[in-house]
Parts: sequence; C-alpha cells; structure tokens
Amino acid sequence: MLILLPPSEGKQPAASGAPFDAASLSFPELTPERDIVLHALARASSAEDAHQVLGVGASLAAEVARNLTLRDAPASPAHAVYTGVLYEALGYRSMTPTQAGHANESIVVISALWGAVGFSDRIPAYRLSMSVNLPGVGKLATWWKPRLNAVLSERAGDGLVVDCRSSTYAAAWVPHPENTVSVSVFQLRGGVRKVVSHFAKHTRGEFARHLLTRRNHAPESPAALLAAARQKWDAELIPGTTRKAHQLNIILPEDHSFAG
Repeated sequence: MLILLPPSEGKQPAASGAPFDAASLSFPELTPERDIVLHALARASSAEDAHQVLGVGASLAAEVARNLTLRDAPASPAHAVYTGVLYEALGYRSMTPTQAGHANESIVVISALWGAVGFSDRIPAYRLSMSVNLPGVGKLATWWKPRLNAVLSERAGDGLVVDCRSSTYAAAWVPHPENTVSVSVFQLRGGVRKVVSHFAKHTRGEFARHLLTRRNHAPESPAALLAAARQKWDAELIPGTTRKAHQLNIILPEDHSFAG
C-alpha cells in the first residue's frame, strides 16, 4: 500500500543538526531535478518580487529568506517538518514503533521542492507551493509530472495507491487508475451532503492513521479499502474507469466535530 500525502504549507524547521544529504533521500534518481529547483528557488527568493512569485504575504518574510540557505540548514525527518491539520490528525508522534515503521514504509509526500520524499527522509523547512510558476522552471506541477512518473510508478508497482492529496499536488503525478483510490470528504448539513474543504485534511489524516494503526492487514484493493473505511465512517466507493481513479467518499454526520 502506498499513501500519497500533500505537504503542509507551514513547516517546522529543525533547531539543530546536519543539513540534508541528497544521496540519502528516497528516489535519489531525482537528485538532478531537485538541484535545479533548489537553485531556482534560491534565486527567486532573493529577488525583489519574491513574495509575489511565491504567492506569500509579507508576514512570511522569514520563511522566504530561509529558502536562501536550504543546502546548509538543519534537517529533520519529513514527518517532523510537515505540520498542520492533516499531520496533526495523523499523529505520527503517538504511534507505536511498529506503526511508525508502517508509516515510514507506506507514506510518500509529493513536494514542489523535492518532487517526492519518504516520510523519514531528512529535509529542511522550506516555502514553496506546487502552484508556483517558478522562474527558470515554470509551473511546478507541470514540470514535475514527467519526472515523477517513472520513479513513482515503480514505487507503486501493482499495489494499492491511497491518494489523499489536494488537487494542486495530485496534478504532479497521476497513478494508474485501476489500483488507485482518491479520498474525498463530505458532511451532512441539513440532510444535504456538502463538500468539506479545510477540514477534509483532518479527516484524511485520521483515515491515514486508521490504515496504519489498525490490526488488520493493509488493504490490497479498492473494495478492501472501503471495508477499512467503514470500520470508522459511513463511506462509499465510486468505481473508477480506465482513465479515472476510484473515489472513496467519507460522509461525516451533521453533528461531527473536528476538535482534537
């Protein structure tokens, strides 16, 4: 089973430690491409229009400045760098060693800077979204797509791919639809099913945690994934086609709370 996650916009920088080692990252064949983006990001972050190009406000000046020293900055495991709603719900720190091992083996984070990283890969905190049109590179989702296809297709193999990415990051790699299930979240409001936006991240994080911490074997098919989801939620599976992945819809009740 491969679980695809988006990165968080905000990231927790390491307080100390060695910088990242390009050769030790997952998918080392992406090293030349990562080097290109690192160089282009540093150049863009030092320009007068850096905030406009990166799509961030003045309050994030320190994060933009951090992009200038990524090769020398302290690095931490990706599961510690990425923060926010989804990662809080995933709760890596509270997992047992066995569960954390499953997370490290199963999770790949699609990244605008790195292309794709494993959950235990050591990386520095950075500021770059997949929606950015980076000078010298172009639109990052478009740029990464042909470069990620071979390495991620090999990593996925014939196994189940659980796609918990947002649409921006989903554009960077399209897995084979037969064994891919994208996860959507809805909530009943006044008896009507409504799309959940921000807190869909929370539920996707909870769902990823459920898959990694439950006692059963990892699901190997879309039908098995549906059965796993129904252990905790009301859920349905929309069958895919030869060109479109299956869609797992998690339907939350009207009184559902996202607290905690």
